[in-house]
Amino acid sequence: MYSKAAVRGHPLHPMFVAFPITFYTVTLIAFAVYQWFIQDLFWYRLALFCNYAGVATAVLAAIPGFIDWSVGIPRETAAKRRGLRHMTLNVIALILFGLSAYTVWGTWDAPPEQVGTPLWLALVGVVLTMAAGYHGWELIATHKVGVRMTPEQERLEPIGEMSPEAHERSLKPRTV
Repeated sequence: MYSKAAVRGHPLHPMFVAFPITFYTVTLIAFAVYQWFIQDLFWYRLALFCNYAGVATAVLAAIPGFIDWSVGIPRETAAKRRGLRHMTLNVIALILFGLSAYTVWGTWDAPPEQVGTPLWLALVGVVLTMAAGYHGWELIATHKVGVRMTPEQERLEPIGEMSPEAHERSLKPRTV
């Protein structure tokens, strides 16, 4: 199975996911520092910026991810089900970070003293993103989604884990 959203054979979704993961994590850390340690405008603004950037880049990463899931993974496969779990967890995390961004909208120059709600939304969002990452890694490591294997690797891979193209090639008689 290979990515349908790729540039020169390189899948876009794995390239983009590092951005929302990083922004989500920094959002959580910056809100926590602001809430519990240093109520400095820097930490609050860092959290806000990263929250907004995380939402924007998550949408950017979701587009090729959805394309890969919808047309790149064969129906009725374990990979398709795993991809649905991966996508669902990521969409819920995106919604939570979107809610967090909404709760602090317009407070760039006048931060609240307490950021409990966006902090807890960010915490749950990061946990869900980690769970989604587990499923994403399974898509790559187990189901070979977005992985271009050599013919030798495809030959050695169990048929149930192969791409449809590799499966077809494995059924053809080999000439020596």
